[in-house]
Amino acid sequence: MRRFQRLRDAGTVAAAVALLGAALVAPTAQAAGTQGEQLTDLVNPFIGTENEGNTFPGATAPFGMVQLSPDTGHDTGYDYSDTHIRGFSLVHLSGVGCRLGGDLPVLPTVGEVVETDYTKYEAEFSHDTEEASPGYYKVGLKNGIDAELTATSRTGVQRYTFPATDKANVLLNAGQSLHKTVSSKVEVLDNRTVRTAITGRGFCQDTQPYTVYTITRFDRPFTTYGTWDGSTVTDGSKTGRGGAYVRFDTTKDHTVEATTALSYVDARGAKGNLRSEGGRPFEQVRRSAQMAWESRLSAVRVRGGSDTLRRTFYSSLYRSFLAPNIGSDADSRYTGWDGRIHRAKGYRYYQNWSLWDTYRSQNQLLSLLAPREARDMAISVIKIDEESGWLPKWGYGPVETNIMTGDPVTPFLTHAYHQGLLKGYEEQTYRALKKNADGVPPIGSPATGREANKDYIAGGFVPHHKPRPHPKPGDSDYGHGASATLEYALSDATLAAMARDLGHRADAERYAARAQNYRKIFDSSTRFFRPRDASGAFTGSSDPAKSEGFHEGTAWQYQWLVPQDIPGVIGLIGGKQAANDRLDSFFAYDQLVKDPAKTAREVWVNGPYDYYNADKYNPQNEPDLIAPYTYLSTGQPWKTTDVVHAALTLFTDTPTGMTGNDDLGTMSSWMVLSSIGVFPVQPGYPTWGLSTPVFDRVDLALDRRYYPRGSLTVTAPGTSADHRYIQSARVDGSRYGRTYLTTDDLRDMRSLSFTVGTEPSAWGTKAQDGPPPLH
Repeated sequence: MRRFQRLRDAGTVAAAVALLGAALVAPTAQAAGTQGEQLTDLVNPFIGTENEGNTFPGATAPFGMVQLSPDTGHDTGYDYSDTHIRGFSLVHLSGVGCRLGGDLPVLPTVGEVVETDYTKYEAEFSHDTEEASPGYYKVGLKNGIDAELTATSRTGVQRYTFPATDKANVLLNAGQSLHKTVSSKVEVLDNRTVRTAITGRGFCQDTQPYTVYTITRFDRPFTTYGTWDGSTVTDGSKTGRGGAYVRFDTTKDHTVEATTALSYVDARGAKGNLRSEGGRPFEQVRRSAQMAWESRLSAVRVRGGSDTLRRTFYSSLYRSFLAPNIGSDADSRYTGWDGRIHRAKGYRYYQNWSLWDTYRSQNQLLSLLAPREARDMAISVIKIDEESGWLPKWGYGPVETNIMTGDPVTPFLTHAYHQGLLKGYEEQTYRALKKNADGVPPIGSPATGREANKDYIAGGFVPHHKPRPHPKPGDSDYGHGASATLEYALSDATLAAMARDLGHRADAERYAARAQNYRKIFDSSTRFFRPRDASGAFTGSSDPAKSEGFHEGTAWQYQWLVPQDIPGVIGLIGGKQAANDRLDSFFAYDQLVKDPAKTAREVWVNGPYDYYNADKYNPQNEPDLIAPYTYLSTGQPWKTTDVVHAALTLFTDTPTGMTGNDDLGTMSSWMVLSSIGVFPVQPGYPTWGLSTPVFDRVDLALDRRYYPRGSLTVTAPGTSADHRYIQSARVDGSRYGRTYLTTDDLRDMRSLSFTVGTEPSAWGTKAQDGPPPLH
């Protein structure tokens, strides 16, 4: 099996960009997964580990509770440019932008244990001895030890190969992690077993504390052990606050294996997870993890494209299945947001909700390719409301962080409803969403919800001002009044559609009216959205590239975040010609058609945290991910393909091959769906926009419970950089002229085929061809 060992020099990156372009120029006839090829061979876990993609290269199962991966000193765990490993810890969230997780870093060493700070005992390594694939990681440390990692859903399995020595140590550091450690405890239970309890807090800002419990079982007895508090190491001690070391004699048998189980519930939960999933040899667990990933990736089979393109595609698909994460133990218990222990009955409980990010792409991809898991995820979110009183905004484990703004949980749940994932929970979901849409969590609740609802409902917009009125940790809608208004209005539109579908007509009319509140912050003098202060006056700079009041973006980047009513936005701007002129300026379209890759890298926004002072498309962040698809509504759908294909050149199979933070699979899911040619253009509603696929053929295996046909084939024979314009489209052989499909269409069809050519055509250009507004 091939393993990925990546060099990070500029020549490698440049070559990868060139190869990605070549992938569209000269597609091969090979289908991924045929002729004995394993799809896991195509996945490079090192993609995004440099330049703040914040991914991790370590071992995990699909949606696994455990992500056993090296930490090198970067805020979020691993950075490819670092040269030392501090430990292999259990918890990592793929692509987050702030410290979180890193619990129980474990590191093998040789000799006396004299340091207890992992910044001092860290081990040097080289990428020459490092490799990774789905469910497996290996590195040769310069202290002479080889470390290998694999995982089950709730355990991380380690294999260390030591030199011949009677002082082979494994250090288990309970007191240091990526987040702030509030308290920690370590216990040596017997000559094979170590148990810990670690309480931490923090994610971008301070949060409620949470506790993780671990138990580590070694495959053979250790010869001695000790614990430490602070810098004091006590040989033979069985308890400590900082950490523990265990020692082995490897003069004859050089390998030591250990399995660490994790629980967010209690020590009994960790022990049960170990009993349920532990006890197997390393190689057996490794093979099982590889098979689980092979099965998950096989939901999509592509034909055509270069090796580089297919590696980039399947690596993105892999990252799309990393989160949300299993939160319930093997006995189905989990810690709810009320701090109490609950049991999941009839579903599996999931946690970790980066909703402001994932509601735009990743949630939709999971509903398509993993609907059973997506149903359990949606039910888990409903349980948060049931147990804590309010729906989440950005949840980690059993706590609310209140990171990001707006109301992302509404399009998340309304999408799940329209996909048919909430049968039996429809009215409960609606009640929770209605409470969220009309109310504000009280001071005693950790949640902020729609913090500015009172002002929004009264005046039709979120006033922009600081500081926030309620001193809760996290971000404030009031500090981003313009973007919060747009996101509230989008959520109102999706909730109106759900209310109408369930027969709540008065509510539907009320929410539909509120969905037009985006108009309240439109400044007719600049023809851009602008924040208003509490008096209703526009505030901040009139320059839309320098405007404040937008979360991680500018008025230029937020101007298209009205997917519920793009025709209405076009009318405000001045008609289709004015809208197309502005879109062309936003994407630097004239430059783009001449040199797509250069424009994407040098003209568009390119810094991973470069959110402000820009009038161009930012493909590295969420606010305008849907923007390329706006051309589907302006009568120029071929330009969507031009922009999307240019953006796809930013994804490569190198450590820098990620566009900004991946944010729990958001960017990766954008890449996957845009490569297939089917993208959710109205979050929270079952509308899928169309563009030219980058592969000759894509076969999707679909769950018959939700998609009775069981499969969907998308074809675009001859698609390439030159032949990228849709000339015609057919659904099951019949001509199809619209630029979008609905989920009902996807359920009823078997094939979507495109004929492509070298010049734009009249396909999809009629007024009725674009996605309709939600009413």
